This record gives sequence, C-alpha cells and structure tokens, in this order.
Amino acid sequence: MAGFVANAQIHEYSVRRRFRPLVGLAAFLVSWFLLMPGIGNAQNPPLTTTNKKAADLYNKALDALSRRETGTTLELLNQAIERDSGFTEAYLKMGQVYEFMRRPDPAFQVYQRAIRQKPNQPVSGPAYQFVSTYLLKKGRYDEAIPCLEAFQKLFAPQSSQGKRIARLLQTAHFGQQAVQNPLAVKPQALPATVQAFPSQYFPVLTADEQTLVYTVLKPEGDEDLMVSTYRGETWSPPESLSPAINTPDNEGTPSLSADGRTLVFTACQGRSGIGSCDLYISRKTGEAWSAPKNLGPIINTRGWESQPALSADGRRLYFVSDRPGGVGRRDIWCSDLGDDGDWKTPYNLKSINSPFDEASPFIHANGRSLFFASDGHTGMGGYDLFVADSTSSGWSSPQNLGYPINTADDQAALFVSANGNRAYYSHEESEPGAKQRSRLYRFDLPESLRQKVRPVSYLKGQIADAKTKKPLTATIELVDLATQQLVTRVQSDPQTGQYTAVLPTGGEYALYITGPGYLFKSLSFDFTRKREGEGMTLSVPLEPIVPSGRETLNNIFFETGRFDLAEKSRTELTRLAKFLEENKTVTIEISGHTDDRGDAASNLDLSRKRAQAVVAYLEKAGIELRRIRSVGFGETRPLAPNSDEENRRLNRRIEWRIL
Repeated sequence: MAGFVANAQIHEYSVRRRFRPLVGLAAFLVSWFLLMPGIGNAQNPPLTTTNKKAADLYNKALDALSRRETGTTLELLNQAIERDSGFTEAYLKMGQVYEFMRRPDPAFQVYQRAIRQKPNQPVSGPAYQFVSTYLLKKGRYDEAIPCLEAFQKLFAPQSSQGKRIARLLQTAHFGQQAVQNPLAVKPQALPATVQAFPSQYFPVLTADEQTLVYTVLKPEGDEDLMVSTYRGETWSPPESLSPAINTPDNEGTPSLSADGRTLVFTACQGRSGIGSCDLYISRKTGEAWSAPKNLGPIINTRGWESQPALSADGRRLYFVSDRPGGVGRRDIWCSDLGDDGDWKTPYNLKSINSPFDEASPFIHANGRSLFFASDGHTGMGGYDLFVADSTSSGWSSPQNLGYPINTADDQAALFVSANGNRAYYSHEESEPGAKQRSRLYRFDLPESLRQKVRPVSYLKGQIADAKTKKPLTATIELVDLATQQLVTRVQSDPQTGQYTAVLPTGGEYALYITGPGYLFKSLSFDFTRKREGEGMTLSVPLEPIVPSGRETLNNIFFETGRFDLAEKSRTELTRLAKFLEENKTVTIEISGHTDDRGDAASNLDLSRKRAQAVVAYLEKAGIELRRIRSVGFGETRPLAPNSDEENRRLNRRIEWRIL
C-alpha cells in the first residue's frame, strides 16, 4: 500500500512519496565530497588515475561544476572515464552531479561502478551510502543487506556513521522479513463521487461511519475541508464543510469527535495565529459550525503544531509539535480538557516518541489504541505506521503494522473504524504524463491487527421531552460499574437533540442522561460476553420534574431473593442523591417490584425490603427522610408478561416517582 499522503501545503513538512535517498544525510555527503582527497579540491593529494589527460578532463569538469554547468560537467567526466575506466573519483563526482540533478537512477548506476572498483576503501563511502539507501527506498532489501554490511566495515561500530549504518541494516532485515510474511490487505478505492478533486487525503469519520471529513487540494492550490455523507448505498458528493471554516488560505488535517460535532484542524497562515502552524477548534450546533477558535498558548506555541487527533468524546487531544522539551525533532504531545473547559498543559508521550520524527497520530474510539507514523522506530524505510496501547502501567512498545500496510515508501496516516473492522487512508499515485494525485481508500483490517484493536460500540439517537417531543440539550455519561469510573461524557445537540456516545465492549456499564428540569434517565449495558463492536440507535425521552413523573433505576442490583444492595449499585444511588440535593423541593417515592417466581407474599415482602434498602442509602447520603418514602408492590405491577427471562428481568425493578 505504497505512498500514503503524509502532507500537503498545510503541514510545511513533506513526507510525500518521492525519491528521498539522502534524507537526514545530505550534510554528511556534502562534507564528504568537500574533504575527500582528490574529489572536492584540486590541491588535495594526487588522484588515483595515472592518465594525465583523464586528470585534466576531471579538473575541467570541476571548473564547469563550479559554474553550475551540469551538462558540460557530465560530458567532461564521461571523457575522463573513457581515458581511464578505473578512475574512481570521476564516477563519484558523476554520481554527485546526478544527485544534484535529481536523477537517482543514473546516479545509482555510476555509484555501483565506483564500488566495484574500490569495494574496501573509504573513497567508496559516498557510493555505498547512496546505493544502500537507494535500494532501501526501492524495497530491494535482499540487495541492500550485503551493500550495507560492506559499507559498515569502513567505520568503527561506535562512530556516528557506524551507528547510522547499523540502523539502516536493522531496517533492511526488518523489511526483508516483513515482505516474506505479508498481511491479507486488499485496498478498495472509495467511490468516484468522493474523489472529486486533484488530491484528497487525511480522511476521518464519525463513529457510525456515516460522515466523512477530509482535506482536499484544489487546482488553484487552496486546501479546504470537505464533508461527504453515506446515504445507504453510496457517498454523497463532497461539500465544503463550512464557510465559517474554509477560507482562501489553507485548512487541513481534520480530527472529529465520535459524534462529528467537535472539530480540530490545522491552519498555517491567514488567521490570527501564534506560531507557524496552529490548531483551531470549531463546534457544530444543528447544521452550523462555529467560527474557529485558536486553541491558545497552552496548546499552540511560536513553533509548529499540527496533525490533531481528538478522542471519541472530544476531551483528549493528541497532536504533533516541535516545541522544546521533546524526545525528537517532532513529537506527539497530549492534552486533556479540564472540567472548566480549558485545555491543560500538554505532556510528551516519551515512551512513544523517538529521537527522530513522529507524525499523524490517531486515537481509536476505544481511547486505548494510538496509531501514528514514525521514521524513528524500526520499520521498512522512511515513515512507517505503528500502534501502541495505553495500559495501566503506561504505553506499550510501538508495534509496526507490517507489510503491505507499510512499505519502503512513506506511510503517513490511518483511520480505523470504531468497530475495528475497517481502515481508511489516502494513497498518492501518478500516471504517465500526469501530475501526482492522491485518492481515498479503505481496507478490511487483517485479523492479526483486529485482535489488537479493542472494538467499541456506539449508541446514538435523540434526547427529547417525553411529552412535547421537543429536542433537548442533555449530558450523556457512561460509567464503568466495576470501577465506578466515568468512561465518557458527551452533550446532545441543543437544536436537534442528537447524540452519539461510544460504548466499550467487554464490561458492564451504566448510561445516564441528565438535563435541567428533567428526571435523569439510567440505562444498563452488559458487554461482558460481547465483542461485536456494532452500533445501536436509542432515542431517549426525558420526563419533566412534575408530580407523578417516574423513572426506573436500571442500575440497582440485588442477589436473587435478597435485598442487600450490590456494590455496583453505588453509582446509581449516588446519582439519585445528587438529583435530590440539586432539587431540594422535590419529594419522591421509591417502589420495589418483582417477577412472579415464588409466592406472592414473599415477593411483596422482598419488594418492600429492597425499596427500604434504597431509602436507607439515601438517608445515609444526607437526604432527609421526610423527602423519601418507600413502598413494595411485589409482582402486582409487571411491565411485561412473565413469559420469559427477559420479561422477568424487566419486571424485577426499583422505580422512583415525584410526589
């Protein structure tokens, strides 16, 4: 899957697919040519040739090169080689000229001839450097390994160049093994309706994969953010994301929250920025995006900030920066959104960043799997894609995603769907006689990678008034019942009432929906044995705080036939206590209900004792007893016929209502 687009103008930082055999080593080669005897200075020790005519032609070539007459230089060097076919310095200088002319293929050929003449001498060092890196960039690992091994013998192992060569050898061996063990990846281009521009790249999607936002490069050179919607069978033609966001200057590298209503993107000029490239945030209400706001000096510096990655709930932000204090040149940093609505001081992901460059982080909707590009960790050459997991003890060691997701070309960005089934990316390609362009692709994630990505479900729907059906703004919170910890918090759209919340699989969770002036709604989700990662749609009506308004406490748990509250009931009861504290004039009735198993008298007694247990908890939490009363109805008020276990579960419940 060669040629992921890593960048366009918006980044000021190119890792586009092009021939780059000397990245990071240009200064080394220039100094080598200037200092190597007989190459950069005619006053240095004698050249290796004994042919005076060849030497004269060589020196004339140097004079022509000083005047930047590359054609004349190559002609004179060829004449020198005709006089002496063993003239190593002439081949080396010719290779250098081809490099300057950006003609790697003939440079490769002449450098190979120089190596064959002087395979064990330092004079061939520049040729070894070019040939080995050329082979790596072409993915010709079997040929690169012996070339690098010969090159390595010219330097002490602990020298700076010796260490560079050792790293290149590590790359060659890794690439060789990866190509021999390919993953089952079959990319498919997204429909032509989406590919409406010369180049489109950096795709991101909402958790339900219904909304696609991406960067496009227009013919006039302007970068904008576009949006396309999935309509059951195909994607709609792209539209400008918003006139409030797109300008005549460049906007790019978008990141979306799971519900698609919070956007962070990069802009590098034309706005009131702090540094060379800054991050901006915009929020969607109804169908309108707010005017973008610079994330401010906590996030943005006088340096370079770009390539944002929002967590599913929009409360954690990963991004790339060259600010001081990092591990490498450009590192991944992270910031959390405080309860006060301000971003906290970013911290460096030191266990993930390398001494080189990291790029394009993407945090999966599970909040745990971080995908990113790097040219510092062991890969197949250039930028490879990696994944690391957040654990209780920190980040795991980055793992290379393997071949053919990674190749000898630069790979830059990957978006993985919430359910872990699909990945989206952009691929740069060119046709004979045509300019390079990039298109959007997707592929099914190979099983070996799917096992590493914990899938998540999503819950979406509308929050509305139970009586008037008016859409409501509400807070939706997901709590892990085992740990009592908040997993995610999102807001419904104040105009449409729409919401999307991510639900992790593999546990028991309580979902709470609260809105001012309404009873809170509690729901229960048990994913202990489920890993489907599929989404659900659930519209939630909220009852206003009026007499006789009632709700079920769906996260109150008792052992069968007992009235002792289970520990995981604490979250629900704490919420109810908080509601009563915030609404001090409200008095409520707690009622217990059972199914029809057992005799009626025992069920009535059990329902009363369970209701009393809830009242006792609330009293202990500081709620006055005069505001709470309890009652038990046993099996007399079923919600559904006691015909199966699911209905019986519904009938075993604790309700509360306003008096």
